[in-house]
Amino acid sequence: MRPRGAGESALLLLDAVEVLKAEGIKYAVVGAVAASVHGAVRASLDADVLIAAAEQQVTSLHKAFSNAGFQSVVSRGDPGDQIPAVIRLSDAFGNRVDVLVGLRGLDPEAFARTIEIPFHGSTLEFIGREDFIAMKVFAGGPIDLVDAERAIAANPASLDLELVGRLAARFGKGASASLKSILSADLGAGYDATDDL
Repeated sequence: MRPRGAGESALLLLDAVEVLKAEGIKYAVVGAVAASVHGAVRASLDADVLIAAAEQQVTSLHKAFSNAGFQSVVSRGDPGDQIPAVIRLSDAFGNRVDVLVGLRGLDPEAFARTIEIPFHGSTLEFIGREDFIAMKVFAGGPIDLVDAERAIAANPASLDLELVGRLAARFGKGASASLKSILSADLGAGYDATDDL
């Protein structure tokens, strides 16, 4: 495994992705690591990856991670939870990667819109910008909304407004309302908040 000390969760993420690839699982890096790609750099000790897998695959994935040398713990959500299950990976140094097994409301095509970025001699698939923004306005916490604002502000002209509006709508009215508020503030006169995104 790559990490040689604490504070190297991003390297542990590379090891986790190798397991996912070997298992034929589509993935997208999300969370703070993805935020740094989309214009919202912030410190985090953990890394997060979202996977396209059925809940029935959790046990076999847990076993695959354990066999690869990870400390692996499975956390299953309640029936109504947005994330059905999380596989929490760690190593002897305390580095952590959370493998999110699905996200209700996420467009299945999100995994076809990932962005491949070179990272430490390898490549990682990052969640696309519009999907990232939609997920953040859905999460709705103060840091999440700041991440969404920064991702929009990084390059407003290139944002696919129709797509991001449709993606946010999949998560419900609250996500759509938050998106419209942010777009109104960031795009000002160039955006009409009454538009039906």
